[in-house]
Amino acid sequence: MTRPSLDQYFMEIAQLTSSRGTCDRRYVGALVVRDRHIIATGYNGSVSGDVHCDEVGHKIENGHCIRTVHAEQNALIQCAKYGESTEGTIIFVTDFPCLICTKLVIQAGISEIVYGREYGDTDYAKELLKSAGISIRKYQIVD
Repeated sequence: MTRPSLDQYFMEIAQLTSSRGTCDRRYVGALVVRDRHIIATGYNGSVSGDVHCDEVGHKIENGHCIRTVHAEQNALIQCAKYGESTEGTIIFVTDFPCLICTKLVIQAGISEIVYGREYGDTDYAKELLKSAGISIRKYQIVD
C-alpha cells in the first residue's frame, strides 16, 4: 500500500464528507485545513432542525435549491462557531466554489483552494480569487 499524498488524503476525506449531504442535486464536501490538520468539515444540507431535500424534495427558486447550505459555508460556520481562525488556511472542496462561497472564502482569509471538479461558470470567481492573491489548484478526483 502506497502512502497517499496530503492532497489525496484531504480530497478523499472531502469526498467522504460529501456523502453526508442531504441535497442530491450536488453532493459537495469541504475541509478547512491548517498546518496539515483538519479544523472543520462541511457538506451540503439543510439548516439544523429543518427538513432535508432527500426527505421532502427540493425547494427551488431561480434554478437553485434554497433549502441547502453549501459545504464551504458549513465548514466556515463550524470555524466561527468553535473559535477557529481561518486566516491562512487551505480549503479542500470536491467542487469549485460558487460565486457566493468564493466571496466567503476571500473574506475568511483562506490562502488556497484545492478543488476536484468544475462548477458552472467560474470566470468571475476565479478573477476575484486572483485579485485577492488566493492560490487555486485543481486536483484530479478519481471516481
